[in-house]
Amino acid sequence: MTPQMDNTTPHDPDASDGASADPRRISRKGLLKAAIVAGAAPLLAGGGVALARDAASPGGGALLAPTPQCDDGDDTTPPQMEGPYFKPNSPRRTSLVTPSTPGVPLTVSGYVFGRACRPISGALLDFWQADTNGSYDMAQYAFRGHQFTGADGAFSLTTIVPGLYPGRTRHIHVKAQAPGGRILTTQLYFPNEPRNNTDALFDPELLMNVRSVGNGRQGTFDFVLDVAQTPGPSDPPTDPPTDPPGGTWTAGTNYRAGDRVTYGGVAYRCRQAHRSMTGWEPPNVPALWERG
Repeated sequence: MTPQMDNTTPHDPDASDGASADPRRISRKGLLKAAIVAGAAPLLAGGGVALARDAASPGGGALLAPTPQCDDGDDTTPPQMEGPYFKPNSPRRTSLVTPSTPGVPLTVSGYVFGRACRPISGALLDFWQADTNGSYDMAQYAFRGHQFTGADGAFSLTTIVPGLYPGRTRHIHVKAQAPGGRILTTQLYFPNEPRNNTDALFDPELLMNVRSVGNGRQGTFDFVLDVAQTPGPSDPPTDPPTDPPGGTWTAGTNYRAGDRVTYGGVAYRCRQAHRSMTGWEPPNVPALWERG
């Protein structure tokens, strides 16, 4: 089936939405960046690549198509079909589970950006998925919920790893929408799933970065919406470049945009204010850190 964008939005029921002429196009800059990072980025615990958008496929040397990079200014997150199980009017919540919910615990977090790599505050994210047995709840709203990004464009979802059902690999559905903008309907996928190779809808550009933590898993993904933005001001010049007072990157630190750190002997500049955590080391999250 041909991936397509929705023609309506919760903010504006009459808004139309046309997909870009070639939503799967990968920029040359993105491919070059993927080749560089693939040679240096380590694998994360649990078998996921350090960053699915940037690293080589686990089974060989071929490059994955990288998740679109907001700093290219020309690639957005690819759309995918809605499927038969969407229900409108989901409850507003960031957790789809309770302590007694069966399944492997999963958190999915990340950011929503526009084309100029600036965060989108108040972006709507509406998630729905199968339960651990591969079933969708069509009577109520189990494993369905929507939320809005914070001022920094961040989101976080608490759920479980969805189960399998005939014909599909593991996936999570999502609708993403900037305030007053068009809806992007797409799906998120898990690395190293055997059914990825047989699912006709699977798109490697939509692979999450997933790692095992305790008895659960953590996934990250950054959405890039087709929203025009004015680029931020240029970095102030540094002559010579110097490291910030923080020095070496450390988990659990609040970094501000413009902060500079070193990691693995390489200097990086913070692109978005955030609190660092294990798994978000600078080489693994180019949405947060860039070399220099």
